[in-house]
Amino acid sequence: MESWPLWLLAVVFAAAAAVVWVAGIQLSKTTDVLDDRLHLGSALGGLIVLAVATNLPEIAITVSAAISGNLDVAVGNILGGIAIQTVVIVILDAFGKRGRDVDPLTYRAASLVLVLEAITVMAVLFAVIAGSQLPGDIVFARLTPDVVLIAALWIVGLMLVRRAGKHLPWHENGHSPGSTPHPSGHRRRAPESPHRERSTWRVAGVFVAAAVATLAAGVVLERSGDAAAGQLGLSGVLFGATILALATSLPEISTGLQAIRQGDDNLAISDIFGGNAFLPVLFLVATVVSGKAVLPDASAADLYLTALAGLLTLVYAVGLIFRSRKRVGGMGVDSLVVLALYLVGVAGLIVISA
Repeated sequence: MESWPLWLLAVVFAAAAAVVWVAGIQLSKTTDVLDDRLHLGSALGGLIVLAVATNLPEIAITVSAAISGNLDVAVGNILGGIAIQTVVIVILDAFGKRGRDVDPLTYRAASLVLVLEAITVMAVLFAVIAGSQLPGDIVFARLTPDVVLIAALWIVGLMLVRRAGKHLPWHENGHSPGSTPHPSGHRRRAPESPHRERSTWRVAGVFVAAAVATLAAGVVLERSGDAAAGQLGLSGVLFGATILALATSLPEISTGLQAIRQGDDNLAISDIFGGNAFLPVLFLVATVVSGKAVLPDASAADLYLTALAGLLTLVYAVGLIFRSRKRVGGMGVDSLVVLALYLVGVAGLIVISA
């Protein structure tokens, strides 16, 4: 695609992003139905399936970038994806429910389970920073210690979240008074879905078709976007952390807005934190596919994005604990702080990548 004109690359990129949007919505809806019928949410395996399903665009981009040797795009997309998907909460806060008497999203969705999920995100990000300091030649069976640790932290985090969703020795089982009820697991239940009238086999067929479409579109996003970034003079890290990460976050925006409109405020945030905790696990995939240690070659911009993602997550963790009812510009104070930090962070990323 490097020889294609820029306008054609832009059209292809936009078309692939549209496919990711539509297919991502179908993945969300069919996963909810399959979760109910197969009782996936009652076991750790269910959470793993759900996390993989909602991050298929990132998986496709990571595998494609690792095969083609563009590891900087894979790393930038993963770490930039965590940062920008955290900013998705700003969009959900500002546009999910509007009105003078509407409280901020973190006031309505307050739960210790969500705080624990935020802590899980920060834990895997700490492991990313630690892994970047290891020697690059510690590779055994196409694995490195850092990516194994990241995967282990993610699994432990899921187990703790599942346990916290069932019982916590706190007032109202870890819920703040007046917050939205929070059932265990990362996913919301979509009561209104045409798939609920179909057989399990047909729903599974739609799920597989949407998964294939998402994977294919993810590869096209990575290839066309990388070619366009080269013509525009953008670095792989900057492109992966901004434009590419935003394109792969479209399903989270759509399903998150739908969840809030159905009254599932806390589960909309849980979906974001759950996906963000899973994204660093894709470094294990990139390592296996490429056969190289990925994190020891992380650039200063990669570590910068990791710190930015952790900082944005920390702001929302504090917001969930303090539950401020103050709104500024149609959003909570924590969302305003996150938006400001992200814009400043992107400006800093441009300086680093220059």
